[in-house]
Amino acid sequence: MLIIDVINDLEFPGGENVLPWALRMVERLSPFAERMRKAGVPVIYVNDNFDLWRSSFTDVYKHCTRKDSRGQRVARALKPRPDDYFILKPKHSAFFATSLVPLLEHLGTKKLLLAGIATNLCVFFSAHDAHMHEYKITVLSDCCCAESDKDHDLALDQLQRFLRVRVCRGDEVHLQPRSRRRATRKPPPEWK
Repeated sequence: MLIIDVINDLEFPGGENVLPWALRMVERLSPFAERMRKAGVPVIYVNDNFDLWRSSFTDVYKHCTRKDSRGQRVARALKPRPDDYFILKPKHSAFFATSLVPLLEHLGTKKLLLAGIATNLCVFFSAHDAHMHEYKITVLSDCCCAESDKDHDLALDQLQRFLRVRVCRGDEVHLQPRSRRRATRKPPPEWK
């Protein structure tokens, strides 16, 4: 599961419009991510570095949860757990100039669940690049947000029409038990 740009100060033009949608997104994304953790699905946060090039996750988290940060409530509510993965990215896509592909290969990943901010930007570009890497992709419509319904819906429509991305709500994701087989590394469970 990729959770994109939710550790976010929302201090960008239009961030004030994203905030109410992001607060609603938290209500669904937080329990969904916990359900995935309990099922053994690796949860990977891929987050903007906010031009803090010498930063770590801790630095980015502190930046986004500071008192005057518009997005502090969202970032605090979606703080990664100790067993989650966290990758900083310099641009929109979770794949561009990051260590995401080697991590996914290490985990034996074939399918990706995508969620986060903003549906029409970083989630959209990440889904596009995931498609180019030939992953099967599901975007969780109720666990993403944008500045407006129009932006959100248009991005999801484009992903469905042109990339054949599955778009569904989190409550429509059903985990399927994996068949028993020997493996050197325990692969994540399958979902449909």
